[in-house]
Amino acid sequence: MPESKGRKEAEAKKKSARKAAVTEERAEKKRLQKAGLADRRDWVVPTFVALMLFGVLWLVVWYLTSSTGVYVPGMSDLGNWNLLISMGCMAASFGVATLWK
Repeated sequence: MPESKGRKEAEAKKKSARKAAVTEERAEKKRLQKAGLADRRDWVVPTFVALMLFGVLWLVVWYLTSSTGVYVPGMSDLGNWNLLISMGCMAASFGVATLWK
């Protein structure tokens, strides 16, 4: 059965739209590679995990050493600023996580 003219035109529009989308995606990828942002998957997740673990470990060590009275040379002198340091690292890790694609 013969196809209508409108159906052929719609199919041609779809093909050209797909082709334009692919071309645009390739151009965007090239632009990101030139800017050095295309390799996010290589550094975002390890940085996110490292900052989160560092913040949690800082907090745990500070709570354990302050509650038992153990003196840690750099950490004990900071007092309650340790809480800000650990929460700042955790907040920074969530900030880095927003860059993940």
